Amino acid sequence: MSKLFSKEEINEAAKAINEGKLVSFPTETVYGLGADATNPEAVKKVYAAKGRPSDNPLIVHVADQAGVEKFANIDEQSKALMDKFWPGPLTIILPIKPNALAPVVTGGLNTAAFRNPDNAATIKLIQEAGVPLVGPSANTSGKPSPTKPEHVMHDLDGKIAGVLDDGETKIGVESTVLDMSGKIPSILRPGAITVDDLKEILPEVQTDHHQVGKDEVPKAPGMKYKHYAPNAQVYIVEDAEWPKVGQWIAKHANQIVGVMATDATFRNNKLDIYDNVRYMSLGGGPESASHRLFDELRTFDQNLSINVIFSQKFDRIGIGEAYMNRLQKSAGNTYFSDIN
Repeated sequence: MSKLFSKEEINEAAKAINEGKLVSFPTETVYGLGADATNPEAVKKVYAAKGRPSDNPLIVHVADQAGVEKFANIDEQSKALMDKFWPGPLTIILPIKPNALAPVVTGGLNTAAFRNPDNAATIKLIQEAGVPLVGPSANTSGKPSPTKPEHVMHDLDGKIAGVLDDGETKIGVESTVLDMSGKIPSILRPGAITVDDLKEILPEVQTDHHQVGKDEVPKAPGMKYKHYAPNAQVYIVEDAEWPKVGQWIAKHANQIVGVMATDATFRNNKLDIYDNVRYMSLGGGPESASHRLFDELRTFDQNLSINVIFSQKFDRIGIGEAYMNRLQKSAGNTYFSDIN
């Protein structure tokens, strides 16, 4: 059994980290799976616990900017980004100093991803442990990321030392990943820090959300392998298609169907008249939808009778970009139009 560490037990959680054990920690985005980033054997346990491919690089979580200086050279633009957005949901990829981090952390690359999370309990954990923490999302690889301690326990109980409990996370989707190692800064994973936010510091930003090829090593998590997928098939629904969704549900009355939509969408399309619908509210728009997405996918995952989930599409504006990035990956880029 894994232990649920309270915030009064951070010393005990830090001791477990120093012993080479795994501890899940809270951030403002999702829960991470922590191990001593300077201990290759401990880091290998992260891949094993998650069932994560070994060429999928890890983010190094630090307590402050000084925590990066030992491992990487910080250019002026990156420092300006850290000054403005740290602590916060921005991960920055930088060239690392020779042999500063083990290949098991970097995926064998000469770059590494660094983040200073906006969570007091985790900052204290890093300070108490005295080492940076690798921290991929604390879930079984490929499944929806955890936004609550119980999500972590569901996936990893018995595989890790414990979870530092700080309740539900605030944002609900992982950090923006910004590659600062090339000529032009490039967003490799969208998050709560948007392109417009970054352009306050950077004159030019590429939005490079590509998937890498089979034989390429990704620079950031989520670029190569299937992510965020529940057991049921997810279909993305365009606004104009909801009446057709209702018709499909009526024709398949023998199937239990999951629906994730705003309250207005659900109500306006009278989806509550169908007995075979199980509804999870996305609130009023993309911000609440981003916060709830992973939790609701996990809730539907517990209902083994559901094998189809319809989820609302949003415009890729602001945090809607991050929501759609995660939703498309959970759906395998499959839309309602593909069901016919």
